[in-house]
Amino acid sequence: QVQLVESGGGLVQAGGSLRLSCVASGSIFSINDMGWYRQTPGKQRELVAVITSGGSTNYADSVKGRFTISRDNAKNTVYLQMNSLKPEDTAVYSCNARGIFRYSNTAWGQGTQVTVSS
Repeated sequence: QVQLVESGGGLVQAGGSLRLSCVASGSIFSINDMGWYRQTPGKQRELVAVITSGGSTNYADSVKGRFTISRDNAKNTVYLQMNSLKPEDTAVYSCNARGIFRYSNTAWGQGTQVTVSS
């Protein structure tokens, strides 16, 4: 089993910042991509940002220039620095890891709530 544990969510005013962290542990042979997704009630989960093991990144257009994804491969940890937050960024943010694990090739965290007040 692979466990992903997120932290860092919370309530912040518009224009503020938050930093999310996600640590992967368990039966991991290697991790390729790590990413952040978000979901609001009634909407499909959407990609926020993803980073490869080599450091290449990809962002949703709505967060480009405001969010930064990074990772520490030695710690199996991915971060999401969120600046200039907007009310429309309010969502449950979930961490995803894809790679070679004992029983699967993908894993999800439970999610952390981010609420941005106007």
